[in-house]
Amino acid sequence: MNALTLLMIRHAEKPKEDWHGPGLTHKGEHDKESLVVRGWQRAGAWTALFGTELFRPDYPKPLKIYAAMPGPPDRLHHGPSRRPFETISALAERLGLQPNLNFAKGDEEHLVRELLALSGVVLLAWEHDAIVKNIVPMIPILQERPPTEWPEERFDVVLRFDRTDSATQFTYRMLCPQLLSGDPATGF
Repeated sequence: MNALTLLMIRHAEKPKEDWHGPGLTHKGEHDKESLVVRGWQRAGAWTALFGTELFRPDYPKPLKIYAAMPGPPDRLHHGPSRRPFETISALAERLGLQPNLNFAKGDEEHLVRELLALSGVVLLAWEHDAIVKNIVPMIPILQERPPTEWPEERFDVVLRFDRTDSATQFTYRMLCPQLLSGDPATGF
């Protein structure tokens, strides 16, 4: 196996009945499947974190970016969610990368098979429950177990998996970069 670093983030903040405000497209149109203003701020913060040389070695620059296949942009309010793509779109543009949007939520088995065959640094933006329940269990991990639940209010962590050359298993760390005000310094 080749060396691989998988960085997994949850899509940024979303609309919820009693907090965060309405979902908005990048053009400011109301859309329940898009990010809220704080989510767009977080997407910009992820861009600064992963798109510059300032935060190495914990947050390496990705060579490939994956996000869940978004719903069609011409059909507002008709899922699937565009939040994972919106979360990484500025970063992909900054790095000159074409994000891989070939996998939809529910197709995690095929996604993980492709991810594990890669090398280098890969960033994945996905829905939080699918990350911990469908994606992480398919990754062979050497030691400490990653979480099996992702708290609804946490949009701020990075799950990092590292596999060295010729290794078959990954090491795991949860990182808390504290990008926005109010982000906790500890994981969950």
